[in-house]
Amino acid sequence: MIEKVHELISKEEIAKKVKEVAAQINKDYKDKDVVFVGVLKGVFMFMSDLLKEIDSTRATTDFIGLSSYKGGTKSTGKVEITADLKDSIEGKHVVVLEDIVDTGLTLSFLLKDFEKRKPASVAICTLLEKPSNIEKYVKIDYKCFVIPDKFVLGYGLDYDERYRNLPYIGVMEFIEE
Repeated sequence: MIEKVHELISKEEIAKKVKEVAAQINKDYKDKDVVFVGVLKGVFMFMSDLLKEIDSTRATTDFIGLSSYKGGTKSTGKVEITADLKDSIEGKHVVVLEDIVDTGLTLSFLLKDFEKRKPASVAICTLLEKPSNIEKYVKIDYKCFVIPDKFVLGYGLDYDERYRNLPYIGVMEFIEE
């Protein structure tokens, strides 16, 4: 089996959309302290590029590790925290940064967990949304792209921990030899 990647969203399209989303976040959170929480690992490129466009010097960052894939191309449906936040979010405005909203199960789990932590507010910002797969609806406040039901990688997203370094979003195709 040979793996082949086709470009779905170019690095230029990503950069343009990330700037647009950051501009809206800047407007919505003007003069507020915000904690940007990145969901590891796939969000790291998106988070880095988005934060470069955030105006506030009072913005802070944290990370949470969640897993529901276990190395495959489909969610297992069982979410677990693999790395927790370092700081409390109680009383703080939180913007959760996600690489992709696929089934909605991971974010639904996270929002229930965050409820117990008593933040002032929680907003969701995702690079990609795949609405055809949604099993659990989660309100997305900011999104860059809506994509078809394809397995995507690149720009932080992976297949078996590989391809994260691609500067674009690609679609994996498996070709029989």
